[in-house]
Amino acid sequence: MSGYFDELSTLLRAGGVPAEQVEATVSDLAAYVAETGADPEEEFGPADDFAGQLLAARRPEADAADATEWRWTADVFAERQMLARLGDQGWEVDRVDHLGRFVSHRDPERPQRWEYRRELVPPGGAGALVARLAPDGWEPCGTWICFEYFKRPRAASVGPAAQLESPPAAPGRNVFFSRRFYLVLAVLLLALIVPGIILGSSDGDAADFYAGMTVGVCVAVAVLTLMWLWTARRRL
Repeated sequence: MSGYFDELSTLLRAGGVPAEQVEATVSDLAAYVAETGADPEEEFGPADDFAGQLLAARRPEADAADATEWRWTADVFAERQMLARLGDQGWEVDRVDHLGRFVSHRDPERPQRWEYRRELVPPGGAGALVARLAPDGWEPCGTWICFEYFKRPRAASVGPAAQLESPPAAPGRNVFFSRRFYLVLAVLLLALIVPGIILGSSDGDAADFYAGMTVGVCVAVAVLTLMWLWTARRRL
C-alpha cells in the first residue's frame, strides 16, 4: 500500500502540485483505504493513471487562479487600442487602481469579448454620464483623474459571436507604452533643459539659467495641455 502512495506522491509533485497539497491528498486517500480495507490499485486504478486524473481535475482550478486578476497599464495614446485588443481576447476590466492600472480578469469557463469606451468627465458630471450611457448597456469600470471608463459585453452589438472558443494566453508583459509617448517625453525633456542651457550660457548668470528653466516648464505644461485636450476629444 505504501509503495502505491509513494509513487502517487512522486507523480503529483512532478505534475506541479505543492508538497503540502500532495501530502494532504495522499493522507486522505490512505485513510480511506485503511477504513475500507480496499486495495488502492483496485480502488483507484494504476498510480500513474490516477495521478493523471487528479492533475487533470486540478488544471481548471489552476487556470482560474491564473486568470483571476491581471493588472496592466498603457499610455494615453495606446490605452484605447489596448482596451479594444484585450477586450476582444476576453479580458474584462473590473476597475482602475490608484496607480492607473487596469485590473482585469477573464472568465476561465465561458470567456466572452468586451468592448470599452473612455469619456472625459467634468467635475460632478459622472452621475449624468453614467445615466446617459446605461440604456445602451454601458457600465462604469474605472476612473482615472478626469477620465471615466465604461464596458459592456460585445454580445450587445454582435450577439453570439462574442463568445470565445479558445482565447489566447495573457500577454507576456503588462506595460504598453507607444512610440508617441516616448517622443512626447523627449520633447518635454528638451523643453525643460534647452532654454535653461541657452539663456544660462549667454553670460553665465544663474538667474538667466533659472529663467530659461521657467520658460521650459511653461512650454512643457503647454505641450501636455494640448496633448491632453487633443486626446480627450477622441472617444474610445
